[in-house]
Amino acid sequence: GSGADLDMVLVVVMGVSGSGKTTVGSRLAAQLGWKFYDADDFHSPENKKKMSEGLPLNDEDRIPWLCALHDILRRENSSKQDTVLACSALKKMYRLILVSGASAIESNQPEPPGENTPLQILFVHLDGPMDVIASRLKKRREHFMPPELLKSQFDTLEPPSAPENFITVSGEKSLPEIVLEIQRVVSQGKASR
Repeated sequence: GSGADLDMVLVVVMGVSGSGKTTVGSRLAAQLGWKFYDADDFHSPENKKKMSEGLPLNDEDRIPWLCALHDILRRENSSKQDTVLACSALKKMYRLILVSGASAIESNQPEPPGENTPLQILFVHLDGPMDVIASRLKKRREHFMPPELLKSQFDTLEPPSAPENFITVSGEKSLPEIVLEIQRVVSQGKASR
C-alpha cells in the first residue's frame, strides 16, 4: 500500500480441514512479505491428542485456543504488522472470538469504548465440495483426518455472511489464482467495508 495507507491488514484464511488454508495462507504471506501463522500450531497438547485419536474438538476445547490466536493478532496489529493466519474458524462464534477475544463470549454487553476495539479482520473462506476435499486429504499422508471427522467439520461450518468482513474463494481454483484473488481484494482496501 501507499505511505498514506496506515490501515494494516489481518487476513484469516478459513475453511474445513483439507480446504488448503495453510498452503494458501503461507503462499499469500510469502508473496506479500507478511507474517504467517498456522492456528494448528497453537493447539494445546490435549487438543492435539484428541484430534490424533480422531475425536472432534468441542467449543470448550476451541475457545482458549481461539483466545490465544486473538491475542497474537492483537499483538501484531498493535505493532502494525500485516499478518495472515490459517485457521478453520468454522463457526461465527469462533470468528467473533478472533475479532474480539474473550469478551465475545463473556457477555453481549458492549465493551466500554476503546477498551477492546474489535480487530479488523478479513476472513477468506476457502470453499469447496466435500468430495474434492476428501480426495485431497487422502493424498496428504501426514495429515490424519478420517472421513467422518471431515463430515463433522462440514456439519459445524457456518459460512461467513454479512455483516462479517469476508470474501469467499473457490478452493477448486489453482493456488496462484486463489492467492491472486485474495491479493486483489486486499490491495483494493479490504472486502466489503
